[in-house]
Amino acid sequence: MAERFFHEGDLIGVLTTQPLDRLLDYTAPEGGCFTGAFVEVPLGPRKVMGVVWGSGLGDYDRAKVRAAIRVLDAAPLDAGMREFLERAAAYTLTPMPAMLRLATRAPGLGEPPAMRRIYRPGDVQPERMTDARRRVLEVVEEHGGLAFTLGELAELAGVTSSVVKGLAKLGALREEEAPRDGPYPRLDPVRPGKALTADQQAAATVLREAVRGGAYGATLLRGVTGSGKTEVYLEAVAECLAQGRQALVLLPEIALSAEFLARVEARFGARPAEWHSGVTQTERRRAWHMVGTGGAQMVVGARSALFLPFRDLGLIVVDEEHDSSYKQEDGVLYNARDMAVLRAHLGGGQVVLASATPSLESWANVEAGKYARLDLTDRFGSAVMPKIATIDMRAEELPSGKWISPTLARAVEARLERGEQALLFLNRRGYAPVTLCRACGHQIGCDECDARMVEHRFLKRLMCHQCGATKPIPQVCPACGAEDRLAPIGPGVERLEEEAAARFPGARIAVLSSDLYGTARELKAQIEAIAGGAADLIIGTQLVAKGHNFPLLTLVGVIDADLGLQGSDLRAAERTFQLMRQVSGRAGRVEVPGAALLQTFQPEHPVIRAILAGDEEGFWDAEAANRKEAGVPPYGRMAGIILSGPEVGPVFDVGNALARKDGPLRRVGAEVFGPAPAPIARIRGRHRVRLLVKAGKGVPLQPAIADWVAQVRLPANLRLTVDIDPQSFF
Repeated sequence: MAERFFHEGDLIGVLTTQPLDRLLDYTAPEGGCFTGAFVEVPLGPRKVMGVVWGSGLGDYDRAKVRAAIRVLDAAPLDAGMREFLERAAAYTLTPMPAMLRLATRAPGLGEPPAMRRIYRPGDVQPERMTDARRRVLEVVEEHGGLAFTLGELAELAGVTSSVVKGLAKLGALREEEAPRDGPYPRLDPVRPGKALTADQQAAATVLREAVRGGAYGATLLRGVTGSGKTEVYLEAVAECLAQGRQALVLLPEIALSAEFLARVEARFGARPAEWHSGVTQTERRRAWHMVGTGGAQMVVGARSALFLPFRDLGLIVVDEEHDSSYKQEDGVLYNARDMAVLRAHLGGGQVVLASATPSLESWANVEAGKYARLDLTDRFGSAVMPKIATIDMRAEELPSGKWISPTLARAVEARLERGEQALLFLNRRGYAPVTLCRACGHQIGCDECDARMVEHRFLKRLMCHQCGATKPIPQVCPACGAEDRLAPIGPGVERLEEEAAARFPGARIAVLSSDLYGTARELKAQIEAIAGGAADLIIGTQLVAKGHNFPLLTLVGVIDADLGLQGSDLRAAERTFQLMRQVSGRAGRVEVPGAALLQTFQPEHPVIRAILAGDEEGFWDAEAANRKEAGVPPYGRMAGIILSGPEVGPVFDVGNALARKDGPLRRVGAEVFGPAPAPIARIRGRHRVRLLVKAGKGVPLQPAIADWVAQVRLPANLRLTVDIDPQSFF
């Protein structure tokens, strides 16, 4: 995609973020413009932002073609970035305007450069410290000296602007005039890192040499939990920075970023740019501009950071690459792990996929020779892997309504007596997954979805985990009117906390669940407090399995190891294996040996046996054989088609019409299953119908699906979504 200069008056084709199915013709503005330039253009009575994508089509009356208004002061989207967006759009069957929206998710991109008043840490500690002042200073300290506007700092701390101004007058904050979008502090790649073990050094050397080569390559960095994968890939980051190229590290969870940013700062002497939902709009704009101009050498971010306009991206690290949160499930449906590989390939960069429990897709790519593989088999320092055992719940005497077995309770008590931490893991948020009327059997459901509402006793609300709707916990049954007959059925982490408080009365208990924290800052603070010893017993959902390091934690008890094995999800075994291994790996990460106990009614299940044996290769071999035989990913191709509308009849009519017109799919050997009601058949008041397309590994599926769905004209109130490589089937 060669860059081209267009003189004033030349015909240009502009891609806008508006939901239109084509480039729009304009004439180049005064002074001309290059391909990739951001421009402001008239669209009807409005002014909108767009990108010059190439020459105009010329299929419109030239006399009626309007001129672009101006070129915006933003680094242009280079040829590599434009190709990445086009390839990603073609793979995911996403309209290009939606892809451009994904790549421009920062405020005020068209505004001219300006100065702003910002606040940074000062040198004076206030003599009188109020709660409001303390919150402001905690926010500033937590963000490592990042700049804040007055409004942002006041909002984050939950105070009035006068509190911030007062701290500035006292010298506790420093008030400065600064460019709206200044470069980030320079990272020092030659600054010495931590001493590495022989295994770590060998892996780091391989990665450094790959980055130094300046060409595309993909490596699976597999290391047991606590083996020091982060320090190894930071050596690859150092080499990338030394080569003058940019680096991107993707994390699956915002709460991981605080600890990771501290490690980056210790390694390179400064903090990198951040890109995730927890950063301010000012910092988002700054990061977007500095990435495009080279003022940000490194970005740490969530999956959408892949769509930042990097000038020269030499390395992408996908940490915990197996994590399901890398799949975007609404809007543009993409898997960040796969898009990272595509972006590195197009840009001549390296991609490192790091995990203790890799996805079967990455494992299969290693087996096929597409990825290199590096293994770290030992924990760092004196730490050893935890011993994993099962508790056969068929042999335990457990009262009704209780979930902590006597065997697990004794193990927890022993750890607490020694001043160590224990973790009880249950992958269910809330107090109870079902609220049932014992008089008539009615289960309280969401008014807008076909889903049961989950009781959140801490919040005194019922919540739908599909659409987020809440309502008060009723006192009478909404179906039969019976009073005092509603009962919570099954455990959630809140109910488990209630049981643990009664079972271990002297223990300080902390619950880690995403529902309980209003902001990412609150969640980070709780995790840091727990790591520092502020709790004796931790109760958590899968949030605790995502790379957190609790030095005092020596026992993990899994309340229901069978939970993930239920249902028909083709990835159920893989996800259960990964989750159990990851959460077990939280134990014994420093000097004291750890243990993990899995409560199960199926100790003979192949997945449970593989977890106990630690036979990861054997598990992947068996899982791969099963998937090959079934012809499903990663040894076959699948796509989900989701139709939704306000009335179920018309939705099924369109689904049946699609199923009958499957000629484009049959021509490439693909099969169609359905239509059928989605497992959750109604969300936010819209009825949902699914079709599933299954094809062989090398089939050109996307063009066939595009031809197939184009045969049916959708009513205005119906939506059709295509999910290539679906990760869930709700």
